[in-house]
Amino acid sequence: MADLNHVVLIGRLTRDAELKYTSGGQAVCKFSIAVNRRKKNGDQWEDEANFFDIVVWGRQGESLHTYLKKGKMVGVDGELRQDRWEQDGQKRSRIEIITNYLQLLGGGPYTGEKQNNNNSASVDAPGETSSYNSSKDDGFADDIPF
Repeated sequence: MADLNHVVLIGRLTRDAELKYTSGGQAVCKFSIAVNRRKKNGDQWEDEANFFDIVVWGRQGESLHTYLKKGKMVGVDGELRQDRWEQDGQKRSRIEIITNYLQLLGGGPYTGEKQNNNNSASVDAPGETSSYNSSKDDGFADDIPF
């Protein structure tokens, strides 16, 4: 049987993402997410936070960096990698999740969504604006034949 190393997580960024470049010019975007787990303690339900370090390489990291702000909810699909080093004579290690796919999800203070008084919502994205207004004429008659 073959080995399997696959991780799928949904969580919120604990801080803004950092974008750096290797000496070879490769982009590396790093951040961490908190994933809550509900567990029952007696009669009470409690949330337990787990924290994971995430790494996004290359153009994907460069393009997503500006949207990866503290509190933003993301979905991450990737694999675990163990980084090992020695510091002050002690062996150390850290587990990071290297992303294969990252999805920006709703939620968080940086969603770009604004609410107006006329029941419309607009999304501000670079070079693109879309809006919905329920009071606009949508070109359809009020009588629907079905």
